[in-house]
This record gives sequence, C-alpha cells and structure tokens, in this order.
Amino acid sequence: MLNVIQNEVSVMRRPETRSPFHQPDSIPIVAGPALRSGTHTVVGYMPAGVMIPGNYSIPYYDTRSKKGYQRQPQDSRINQLASDLRKDRADLPTAVLLNIRNREARLAIDNDSLDLRQLTDISSATKFYVVDGQHRVLALEKLILEDGERWSHFVIPFVCLLGASEEEEMEQFYIVNSTAKSVKTDLALALLRRRSEKDAAVYEALQERGREWQVHGQQIVERLANESPIWKQRIRLPSMEKGDTTIPSASMVASLKPLLASPFFGGLKVEQQIKVLDAYWDGIREILRPAFDNPPEYVIQKGVGVIAMHSLLPYVLEMVRSRGLPTSDSMSYKGLLDDPLMRLEGDDGEGHPVNGIDFWAVAPKGAAGSYSSSAGRRVLTAKLRQLLPEVDAE
Repeated sequence: MLNVIQNEVSVMRRPETRSPFHQPDSIPIVAGPALRSGTHTVVGYMPAGVMIPGNYSIPYYDTRSKKGYQRQPQDSRINQLASDLRKDRADLPTAVLLNIRNREARLAIDNDSLDLRQLTDISSATKFYVVDGQHRVLALEKLILEDGERWSHFVIPFVCLLGASEEEEMEQFYIVNSTAKSVKTDLALALLRRRSEKDAAVYEALQERGREWQVHGQQIVERLANESPIWKQRIRLPSMEKGDTTIPSASMVASLKPLLASPFFGGLKVEQQIKVLDAYWDGIREILRPAFDNPPEYVIQKGVGVIAMHSLLPYVLEMVRSRGLPTSDSMSYKGLLDDPLMRLEGDDGEGHPVNGIDFWAVAPKGAAGSYSSSAGRRVLTAKLRQLLPEVDAE
C-alpha cells in the first residue's frame, strides 16, 4: 500500500491551497463501520503533503464564541517531535483522527480508495479537520516548510470520519482524551532506562533536553530497591503492591535530581554513588533508629523526608570532604547530622512543639508532614541547612 501511495505523481488540485509538491489523486483506504449517527469512517495511509500545508484545520476552542474544542498547541511538544523526526529518532505508527465535514464526502469512496479529485469537486472548501493528533500534524508542517520535497511524502496513518458534524468531532475528541490513561511515571522511567540502554540515540536525545538525570536516577533507585539493606522493601517499583513500601520509585528518582546535578556526587560512578547514599542513610538511621524500625509511623523514608534529606546531601558532602572524612562511611554522616536532626523543631497537629525523632512522626503527632508541599520542602531543607556546622575553610 505504501508503495502505491509514494509512486503516485498526479497532483491534487485545490485552487486555494495548490501544493507545489506532487501528490496522489487518490488514497488507498479500508472502509470501517459507521458511527452510531451513521457517519462513515475510513482508515488508511496518506502522504503528509495531501493535508499539509493548508488543507487542514484545527478547531481550537474560542472562549468568546464557545465554538471549537481543541486545546492550544504546545510549542515545546511540536519542536521536540519535529527534532526527533528530523534526526530519525521517532516513528508515527498511531493514526491521527480526521474529519471531512461535508456530508457528501462519502461519495468520494471509490472501491478501495478515497478519490481526492472527487472531494475537490464536491466542495472546493473541503478540509481535513484534525480531531486528534494536532501535535503530530503541526510537527510535520514545520518539517514540510523546511524541506517540502522530503517531508511532503512522509506517510502517516489516519482514521477519517466522512461528514461528521463539529458536535460529533467534539464527542470523539472527548472520548479519546478523557478515557486515555497516561503511563504512570514510575513505569515510564523504568521503560526510559531500558530504551536508553538499548538505543544510544534515546540517551542522546535526553541529554539534549537535560533529562539524562532521569536515567541515572532510575538506575540508582533500582539498585537501592534491590540491594540496599535500608531501602529494600521500602521503594515501590512499577507494578509492586504497596505492602511495606514507603515511597514510589518515581518520587525517589525525582528526589535525586539536585543531587545528581551537584558537582561532586554527579561526577561519581554509579557504584560510588550507591555507596555514598547507603552510608548517608545508614548514618541517619543511627540517629533516628525508631523511625527506621517502624517506618509507617514516621515520614523520614517517605516523600517529604527523602526529598529534604537528598536536597541537603550536597552540602553535607562538602562538609565531609572539607574535614577529610570518608564519604562512604556512615559515621561521617552520623557525626555531622546528629545535632541538627535532634535540634530540628516544629509544631505538631495541635500546635505543640516537637523535635528530634518526634518531629518526623506522621501527623498529627509529628511536624514534618506540614512541610509536604514544594515550598514546604524547601523551607525544611533550609532549616536543616541552618543547623549544620559551617564548612571548614582551607
């Protein structure tokens, strides 16, 4: 079918949007079942130049007229996809959903093809309305405007409604976008790591977008979840039951972002990074042992505690190194953090001051839970930093 499409050289003539590139007079299609309303559907593949540029419309929602239903596009998504296609890093195997609003469009079905000349004869204003897939269409338009001879022949799969109204388009758009469920972040990160290991181009693309830390973080978290005496059975990997776990792997990965960006820790090999983290958390456990013996009743190994302590670690590492202490020895961290963690103070759920181990108890007994927002976590990290001893100057 693809060869048939690409070998056609006749031009689809449309007075208002005449394409400078050769496009077929018809598109091979398979007729699908009609919608409940009786609207005909077809599926197939078309060269992008049949629709782009100028022969499509995206019905954006207008707050004044209350017409349209599409969200405004995101330039970052368009540019990212265009870049990936340009560098041959991506395919587009999923169909865009289109509609031709003219009710007579079904008359253009000729055996196993959609006759584009017949569509033009039916109405010179016939356009493909993009019901779903606008970012793919806009990314291809960007590429066609750069290099039309190459990208106008790029073949895209489509499902097309023939003669649906705007209300029917809106219904299909709602169904597609309200029932689709995105991949959970923890699974997405696990898959991203696997892809980057098998395809260097994936990792290169992540580097260009400043996201390579996600792969590094996922690698570290998976190792901790499977090997660390402190974190085994505490980190919830994709598809795991909650059980005795205290933190999802995606949250653990996110907590490592500032740490991986720090000069010293970020420059270590993975093996050494894991040794540092194990020693750091072992030192914390020595100070707050009851919290680690009964993790459900405390938040130190939950999101708020993990994010705060990982945000603090770059500063702690500077102190450990300035004092000539080993970075993979738990006693290095216990000595530095004992006083700050014991002095850390806040108000419990009833407004009473609590400190030390009680600070980390779950609400309403403890105070740490009140710092669970992004701003709160920054405040908590700042409070801990203020309690640290000063870095020894050389």
